[in-house]
Amino acid sequence: MCGRFSLTASPKEVDAAFSLPDLEAFPPRYNIAPTQPILMVVAGEPRERGSNLPDRHSLLVRWGLIPTWVKDTREFPLLINARSETATEKASFRTAMRHRRALIPASGFYEWRQVGGKRTQAYWIRPKHGGVIAFGSLMETYAEPGGSEMDTGAILTTKASRDIAHIHDRMPVVIHQQDFSRWLDCRFQEPRDVADLMRPVEPDFFEAVPVSDLVNKVANTDPRIQERVEPLEGLEPPKPERRKASPAAQHQMTLF
Repeated sequence: MCGRFSLTASPKEVDAAFSLPDLEAFPPRYNIAPTQPILMVVAGEPRERGSNLPDRHSLLVRWGLIPTWVKDTREFPLLINARSETATEKASFRTAMRHRRALIPASGFYEWRQVGGKRTQAYWIRPKHGGVIAFGSLMETYAEPGGSEMDTGAILTTKASRDIAHIHDRMPVVIHQQDFSRWLDCRFQEPRDVADLMRPVEPDFFEAVPVSDLVNKVANTDPRIQERVEPLEGLEPPKPERRKASPAAQHQMTLF
């Protein structure tokens, strides 16, 4: 699964990678956690023939997808991830897979590996050659009982690539830049047409940097949490992913 990630690239770098003319300024974020607002890229209105303007735009969503049919968010699990292999079959995700596929800009993500007993070793997993990457994701707009609406989202996951399979058996789906338009096109590209994009990223794309347990606390949000440390000894093989239900929470939609 993916339970924490980071976006430390500048707005200019994100704009260059995703073509987002409406992107507002935002600070670097080193420890993005569930229920917090995250930057998401979605398809915009179709442009007139011959226009060279980008047909996508950015918005802030709450990390934790809430399907439209949920009656009480307090009794609904926190859906921060969606398994790409079964998303089209699950009631919580299949409508978003068909109509609201999205991208989440990121600089990398964090994962934990069992060390022994209750100890875990945290890793900062980043692209070897740097740059901004895009997580394949889903967006859903939830209408609250009071009448207000809230945009929510989840990160799609797939089987871990060879670089990080020793840490965890799952990883976020990574959509490459040349595939952005096809992935976001929910008018003509059905889920089966983009299934080939939801595969593990190619070997040697990521590198895993052992980091301290500072990242475990959401309150720690400075660059220190990405500093390399000596890994703990006695590492155990990665264990199968477990899903944990958490009550949905409300957060103000700002990146600051």
